[in-house]
Amino acid sequence: MPLPFLGPTHYTTPMAAELLALKDIHLTFGSTPLLEGADLSVGPGDRICLVGRNGSGKSTLLKIAAGLIEPDSGTRFAHPGARIATLAQEADVSGHATTLDAVLAFLSETDDEARARALLGALGFTGAEPTDNLSGGETRRIAIAQVLAASPDVLLLDEPTNHLDLPTIEWLEAEIVASTAAIVLISHDRRFLERLTRACVWLDRGRAARLDQGFSAFETWRDDRLAQEELERHKLDRRIARENDWMHGGVTGRRKRNVRRVAELREMRQQRSDARAVTGNVRMESQDAAASGKLVIEAKGIAKAYDDRPIVRELSIRIARGDRVGLVGPNGAGKTTLIGLLTGAIEPDAGTVKLGTSLEMVTLDQRREELRPDWTIADALTGGRGDQVIVGGKARHVASYMKDFLFTPEQMRTPLKALSGGERGRLMLARALAKPSNLLVLDEPTNDLDLETLDLLQELLADYQGTVLLVSHDRDFLDRIVSSVVATDGDGHWTEYAGGYSDMLAQRRGRDVQKAAAARKAGAQSNGNATGASYSDRASPAAPRRKLSFKDKHALDTLPVTMAALEGEIASLSTRLADPKLFTADPKTFKTATERLAAAQNELAASEEQWLELELLKEELSARE
Repeated sequence: MPLPFLGPTHYTTPMAAELLALKDIHLTFGSTPLLEGADLSVGPGDRICLVGRNGSGKSTLLKIAAGLIEPDSGTRFAHPGARIATLAQEADVSGHATTLDAVLAFLSETDDEARARALLGALGFTGAEPTDNLSGGETRRIAIAQVLAASPDVLLLDEPTNHLDLPTIEWLEAEIVASTAAIVLISHDRRFLERLTRACVWLDRGRAARLDQGFSAFETWRDDRLAQEELERHKLDRRIARENDWMHGGVTGRRKRNVRRVAELREMRQQRSDARAVTGNVRMESQDAAASGKLVIEAKGIAKAYDDRPIVRELSIRIARGDRVGLVGPNGAGKTTLIGLLTGAIEPDAGTVKLGTSLEMVTLDQRREELRPDWTIADALTGGRGDQVIVGGKARHVASYMKDFLFTPEQMRTPLKALSGGERGRLMLARALAKPSNLLVLDEPTNDLDLETLDLLQELLADYQGTVLLVSHDRDFLDRIVSSVVATDGDGHWTEYAGGYSDMLAQRRGRDVQKAAAARKAGAQSNGNATGASYSDRASPAAPRRKLSFKDKHALDTLPVTMAALEGEIASLSTRLADPKLFTADPKTFKTATERLAAAQNELAASEEQWLELELLKEELSARE
């Protein structure tokens, strides 16, 4: 359940520099310290991402900030007039009759009910839906509507893109950009983080380090810090080695004069012993089977419908060995059904699917239904048979294989119901990659994986010798992995585009511009017919344009200059809005700059579309000459 707001009303005057602050937070679960002196400071207009490995304490720190968990020590400050709203990883909207009731119950008397209804509509709800049968994705969207409708001063978001499809993720990005709330965000979606953040707080081995730049600068900064830490550790080891040599060279005779030196050596040894090592990386290796035939999948004119609702219409596609094909579309569009059709798991209503020879297919299911809740980790990896797992045709002890995926030997008997989302994700990968394959079918493999594990999964897929079918809502992951994208056009129509997700968007924009130009041309012809053209004029096609007009040529010359100016203005406004003091010092200027930024972005998009349309027309006319 999202946390109720702290404080009665939305403030109307500038607040102190800090809306929310955590100082020297310590928290230990069991015998392992999770947080050891972590700090977090949130001011008006901040856009902060919490980053770190799975298990580093990000969600825990966010819950402490929300007031849901009491730390062992440390202080929490929340401005008395600030409203703080929390979107938890596991949202709960039960206890309300309808989706509208669930959102309205979260608001105060001063909040706008019309905005709540508008947000529900944008997220695909009428407000009359009962809450007792909502899916995970639907529950997530209702919880998002709850926290956005109340216009909080501080918005704490824990994995807000989980269970969301790409159109909803892009809509949420736009809503957050337009919001004046300070944001603290946990996400493993790189593109989402890059577009929304201005500062990063890195949780590592219990402590928090802050970078006052967006996520795009984070990974280089983190790697530099780790390299420096490794250098300092190496220097300490050298000093300890020198002091040990000195100790063995006759300390007894100089004991009184060198008590301090002996004590320093003891302190260095203790310092080295107490140092917490960086969490290791997952060791991923896919077990390649013998190569498949050159042709992996060939579908001709396949179609599938459920209850007269078309899921796939007349799709033809060839997938060759080594191809990496991404499937994208809104939830409910039929991506999983299409995967089933292409792999032969589902029979098409029409058309044919031919599978290549020597296929060894391994599937990673997003629902993780093949994991039985009564299993332990060892059972899940061995199938409940002994303590050996076969990897690449060789037997390995399950405890050894578990270490490759960051599980400790002590977790062998841990029941699956006790695992976090990230641990379950790693376990599914461990099961899938232990099997030999030349066709990997990955349905949302990135769910709950931390950024470092995502990097390693990308490297594995880049080196994989077989074929990959991938369903994902992670735009960055798609851009890095796939060689083509199959995207839904609605009503059961699917189109294949060369390249990654960004390439698909660019090709779609070009196609839409051409369609718009054709529609305008048809409309102009229709208007001409309506003004009294003769029957013979109407029957004959309009003469094609022979050249660009003076206005078109002028636009082609001036639009690049206009676009460059708009890009410069957008960069300047973004830099200005990145100043965390601006909102406090001059709320009016902050609002004006935010509105102008949105307008400039719209103007740039319109200019780019006009320029692209004219360029296409110019190429068409040149081809006719």
